[in-house]
Amino acid sequence: MQKTAVVAVASSWRHPLYQKIVRRSRKFLVHNDIGAKVGDKVVIQEVRPISKNKHRKIIEIIKPNL
Repeated sequence: MQKTAVVAVASSWRHPLYQKIVRRSRKFLVHNDIGAKVGDKVVIQEVRPISKNKHRKIIEIIKPNL
């Protein structure tokens, strides 16, 4: 798992009945061939299966962590 990163994708929406903001996050194993570091904001894309659990790839780094 040398070129693998774990990316957390967060989403939020307003509950239709209770009007409370609901936040959920999900973690994906992604192929990291461009060398993204911990804390970087990245764009991921779904690709062909790379391994058993990796089906996404990092396309670009939006905001590097300084």
